Amino acid sequence: MSRVLIAGESWINASTDFKGYDAFPHAQLEVGVTPLLQALRRAGHEVTHLLSHDVATHFPETLEKLAAYDVVILSDIGANSLLLHPQVFAQGRPFPNRLKLLAQWVRQGGGLAMAGGYLSFQGFQAKANYHATPIEDVLPVEILPYDDRVECPEGVGGELTGETHEATAGLESEWPILLGYQRLVAKPDARVLATIESRPLLAVREVGAGRTLAFASDISPHWAPAEFIEWKGYQQLFDQAVTWLAGARD
Repeated sequence: MSRVLIAGESWINASTDFKGYDAFPHAQLEVGVTPLLQALRRAGHEVTHLLSHDVATHFPETLEKLAAYDVVILSDIGANSLLLHPQVFAQGRPFPNRLKLLAQWVRQGGGLAMAGGYLSFQGFQAKANYHATPIEDVLPVEILPYDDRVECPEGVGGELTGETHEATAGLESEWPILLGYQRLVAKPDARVLATIESRPLLAVREVGAGRTLAFASDISPHWAPAEFIEWKGYQQLFDQAVTWLAGARD
């Protein structure tokens, strides 16, 4: 099975409880990637999760280190976390550009996926900031230069386009509801496998010797509600997506 690195999909929640005259500040680590981790591990993949606050320091900075993985998934982690190693931000010293490195790794046979979220694609207030980067160059979609979120609190379902592909083989044509997604534009050489409100929901592309995938919504709440996470097709979809992405290295 595939060796997968998931970067992101965690956050630290800091809040203060006010109890009369006294205040009680506290912080808690929240991890949203659990449903995807469990699904991929049940399917037999070897999965490493890099917490969001560890990405800047520990994300691979050489092709040799990236070669330890068949697939990299970026989920709810902004471009700054990949660009600004502490050596750059705190010490003002050069460090490899990991956006360029990932794009090079893909062209040499790696599999890269990006899942949607507030810090994916362009993201909330454009803070994810992947527009006009080497990551956009290799993804199957064009990223808008501004906040690209579409909130759907009423719930909207995705549906297959009818394209035959390994990533969506055997899945039912209509998918459970999602509560939001990223507004993306498919590239001319991309294959759009599923849509949501007539926009790309799942798209794939072959780039050089490698493969890329864009999933415009979330793999965890809040955009992915229980209806989607508990759907029998959830594990099948992401297992098949990862297997296809890794196929270029095989």
